[in-house]
Amino acid sequence: MLDKIRIVMVNTTHSGNIGAAARAMKNMGLSRLYLADPIAQIDEEAIQRSSRADDILSNAVICPSLEDAIAGCGLVVGTSARSRSIPWPLMNPRQCAAQASTAAQAGNEIALVFGRESRGLTNEELQLCNAHVHIPTDESFSSLNVSQAIQVICYEMRLAFTETGPQAGEPWGVEWDYPLATHEQLNGMLQHMEQALIDIGFLDPDTPKQLMARLRRLYLRAGPDKLELNILRGMFAAMQKQAAANRKPDHNELNEGSE
Repeated sequence: MLDKIRIVMVNTTHSGNIGAAARAMKNMGLSRLYLADPIAQIDEEAIQRSSRADDILSNAVICPSLEDAIAGCGLVVGTSARSRSIPWPLMNPRQCAAQASTAAQAGNEIALVFGRESRGLTNEELQLCNAHVHIPTDESFSSLNVSQAIQVICYEMRLAFTETGPQAGEPWGVEWDYPLATHEQLNGMLQHMEQALIDIGFLDPDTPKQLMARLRRLYLRAGPDKLELNILRGMFAAMQKQAAANRKPDHNELNEGSE
């Protein structure tokens, strides 16, 4: 089940951290490393720091963006050390591992996202995640190297997955009928929703404020399945159709305007 997990490193600047992350992953039985828009290359330093985990480096997937790296995932969790302007569901590593375990048992791909060495993940990147995970370090010395953070999270993943096993209960207490929506399906639904809200006059695109960010948080937190997303998109399409019909002048109005 650990093969359902992707470790995603964003915009990494030091090749040694990539190698150290590979070592941490292999220690705990994880093997899928994704590098989103990396600055550093997988070089000799990375190989040396991996300490014989070079097979993980050889199979690392290089992606042009974070969205590409998390494509197809039903659960995306981003690491965050800072409070944000909009509160987002927040877990500690053990809670994150439990959530990942139940998602994996339901057949979902999981992405665990780690940010830049200097400043972590941006607000926009964190808003692509279903939830955030925070490692509770000592307040007087809270900074963790990215490979250390990966080691902590991978350890908790191994603990949860080996303790739970494949026969554990379903994520919602029953066998579910449809798989969770993937990241790109959810993103497509939110784009459809935004346009529908503009079409019916609910959302002013010139002054959107934080409406779509808060709606994104709502649906990421809810974790809808694929059928539920199709229902929502059908509703939005019907709203748009009615809004278009309301905008059309009737036949009499056209005749009156031509006189």
